[in-house]
Amino acid sequence: MVETLTGRDLKKKVLGLLRDPNFSSSLEKLQQLPCRTVINPLLSLLLDHDELVKWRAVTAIGAIVSLMVEKDTEAARVIMRRLMWSLNDESGGIGWGAPEAMSEIMAQSNTIAEEYSSILISYLDEQGNFLEYEPLQKGLIWGVARLATVRPDLMKPASMHLHKYLSSNDASIRGLSALSIGLLKATQESGFLRELLHDHAEFQTFSNDELRKSRVSDFAVKALSLLN
Repeated sequence: MVETLTGRDLKKKVLGLLRDPNFSSSLEKLQQLPCRTVINPLLSLLLDHDELVKWRAVTAIGAIVSLMVEKDTEAARVIMRRLMWSLNDESGGIGWGAPEAMSEIMAQSNTIAEEYSSILISYLDEQGNFLEYEPLQKGLIWGVARLATVRPDLMKPASMHLHKYLSSNDASIRGLSALSIGLLKATQESGFLRELLHDHAEFQTFSNDELRKSRVSDFAVKALSLLN
């Protein structure tokens, strides 16, 4: 049983579940385990070099922490604070996967979303807890788009910060920022979106357990359709 495993063996077992082609079944198995047992190996797998494993870890963290909320809300808050700390310069780390994991937790738990959505938005703000490192911005903007899809009311204040990301050097940041603007009905940004209609740069993103190739222009078109 996975419950009796510890350390490296537990991480190996969790990794195997994340690699399983039938991930929906694996996710159910992960959710049947004690939350405190499985959360640490999942957090460590945010650093996995396999993109699909990393993103499935994000999904599983959201599911596991949302279960924590039902049983021990303070334990769930501890996980959020751990992720926030990893993004702090004083932590000595970089916080790989932290914005994505925080966002997925909030996507799956309204309780946590109501408490922490303003923190996520502050990472967009140059006057707040701004994330300067572009690879972290990629995860942050993915998270904004994720939450704009399921909790647009809470994410509405993010819309005032998104236009500057439309000129990012990274195609995924431009594309997902455009999508977020559409989802959040930020009509004042429509002019900026039109500038991206001929931006055919490709990028990879994650949705519904799939890594997908998209173009910035595709997301700009979708965003403008949402605004209209």
